[in-house]
Amino acid sequence: MAPKGKADALVQKSPAEFFAENKNIAGFDNPGKCLYTTIRELVENALDAAESIGELPAIEITIEEVSKARLNRIRGVEHHDRLDEQLYQDFETEEAKKKRLAKEAREQEKLKKLIEKHGEGSKEAEAKRKELAAVAGAAKPGANMRGNLFYKVTVKDNGAGMPHKDIPNMLGRVLSGTKYGVKQTRGKFGLGAKMALIWSKMTTGLPFEISSATPRAALRSHYRLDIDIHKNEPSIHLEEQLPNPDGWHGSSLSLTIEGNWSTYRSYILRYLRQIAVITPYAQFMFAYKAEDDKNSVRIGFRRRTDVMPDPPALTKHHPSSVDLELVKRLLRATTAKTLAAFLQKEFDRVDKSLAARVVDEMQAGVEGDMSPRDLDEKQIVRLHQLLHEIRFSDPTGKHLSPAGEYNLRLGVMKELGPDLIATHQGDVRVFEGHAFIVEAAVSVGGKNVKPGINVHRYANRIPLLFEGGSDVITKTALRRINWSAYKINQATDKVGVFVSIVSTKIPFKGAGKEYIGDDVVEMVGAVKAAIQACCLQLKSKIMRAIAAREQKQRKKTLSKYIPDVANAIYSVLERMAGAAAGGGAGDGEAGPAAKRRRTEDPGGGGLLVRDEFGLLPAVAAKEVTAATLASRLSEYVERIDTDMALEYQVQQGLAAGEAKAPLYLMPLSGRHVHGPEVHTTTCVVKLLTGYT
Repeated sequence: MAPKGKADALVQKSPAEFFAENKNIAGFDNPGKCLYTTIRELVENALDAAESIGELPAIEITIEEVSKARLNRIRGVEHHDRLDEQLYQDFETEEAKKKRLAKEAREQEKLKKLIEKHGEGSKEAEAKRKELAAVAGAAKPGANMRGNLFYKVTVKDNGAGMPHKDIPNMLGRVLSGTKYGVKQTRGKFGLGAKMALIWSKMTTGLPFEISSATPRAALRSHYRLDIDIHKNEPSIHLEEQLPNPDGWHGSSLSLTIEGNWSTYRSYILRYLRQIAVITPYAQFMFAYKAEDDKNSVRIGFRRRTDVMPDPPALTKHHPSSVDLELVKRLLRATTAKTLAAFLQKEFDRVDKSLAARVVDEMQAGVEGDMSPRDLDEKQIVRLHQLLHEIRFSDPTGKHLSPAGEYNLRLGVMKELGPDLIATHQGDVRVFEGHAFIVEAAVSVGGKNVKPGINVHRYANRIPLLFEGGSDVITKTALRRINWSAYKINQATDKVGVFVSIVSTKIPFKGAGKEYIGDDVVEMVGAVKAAIQACCLQLKSKIMRAIAAREQKQRKKTLSKYIPDVANAIYSVLERMAGAAAGGGAGDGEAGPAAKRRRTEDPGGGGLLVRDEFGLLPAVAAKEVTAATLASRLSEYVERIDTDMALEYQVQQGLAAGEAKAPLYLMPLSGRHVHGPEVHTTTCVVKLLTGYT
């Protein structure tokens, strides 16, 4: 409490200082998450930089381990021997050491008994060894101390680069940027990248290095700088311009931060894999350089296509989406002379006629030729209310830039290699005046896919990896879709669900912007419809696959018994041929007719013989053998199998209600011109192309 009679001093914080104290707002929660978020922010900035000039992105990401000793050498910190061991966290008293050794001895005795009971290489013994190693590691003094957890992160791109004089402010000042206006963007103020620089300043104190060159620039810029957190301004340590003989353009940014690769390795690799799915036109090269090279990692995500999504266009505010303060700002900044012209110029979906009608509806002393700057406070409030009450046409969505079905399909196929895949891009929908598009892909099978429903979420083409349980995409995929209705087993099939939402306003929940709210009815319906559209496509494919599998199994079963059936029939025919040959002709029958038909065995054996096809003489003469019968049966099975498959496909087409094109059979004549012959297993088709 302040002394009596003395007021508390009022302290004003800079934006950089505020965000440094509230790192979690930008996703910098702990060292491991900070390393992941740093990679994510720098990679997304690199993608934006390349896409802004229509360049196919080629991005290199490097994480290099930096030991504490090496970091101290870089910072110029001298090494000193310890004077008082008891001051340090890794100091162990004699009593604590005795307890630890006694516990380890008891555990070793348990391991010895397990080996005697189950054997040296048994699962029980191995599990106990791992448990002992974990316990021993945790029990060691200073086990919870931070060890070698410093990393040099470098991200290089081939994007637009930055003008030399703008680099300090673009990177060294929080809440300054170029991404303003109503437009779909991955970020807004570049806060994430600047938070990475602030984190570097807070944990290592080292400045970051940036090299950059704009397209066709003869010189490239090189800076070494950091952020003065209290003043929110750049602090330049080195500034120079170097020759750029090879014409390189883009940016390369390096910074050294505290992090934790071991705990967030899987998240970083999963992020890179998912960003490669949504941007198959980009190439990513990732390298983790460990001090022990055997622990290093090198992964490449190759480019699959050169087709990039159309860049989002800048658009005007939709009347239903503006708040009161935005209306005031637009009124102050507009160059329109009248209120009607202001509405038409500053807002989307407002033409001249509608603007005049809105002005008439204003009333409250507002005239049609009134200047927008002359509106008083009450009239501005009235205008804001009308903008939210009047029915305006929905935004067109031309300012959005979805990945597209083509790229989404290619990305999933490239990274997962699924057995089946279906994609769908929904129509433009609107909530609170903001247009949005939902696109989805559903795959079955593939590499590195776990059994069950595997949900992958994207917002403005950015992967979302955390807090997925509350996300609208996860809830819809797991709770609102009846997978069994589409012949998909939710428990055992390897199903990948990829849903991407693009909008000028993503309804994120939470400060970290890690998940999309489940409370926007329009978005829930759009996500569900997109997934269902993919499932309907998959259902027809799965049904065809099931039918083909059943057909194959039926053919396999029939073919399996052909040799036995042929031998059995042939043995019967042999016996019948012998009986027929021993009886001779009788009852007035003679010649060939007698050979074709015998109704009773003259020998009195009671065998009924009917040879209407003349098989018995051929069997007797060995012209028909068991192999002949097997061959004919195989041909019959093949023909029946083809006929049944054709009939099934026709029935499936009729059941699906697909539109049928009329087919006409025309006679061949000299005045008809036909195209090339199309050969099938059942006929040859020549399509009519014209008349002479």
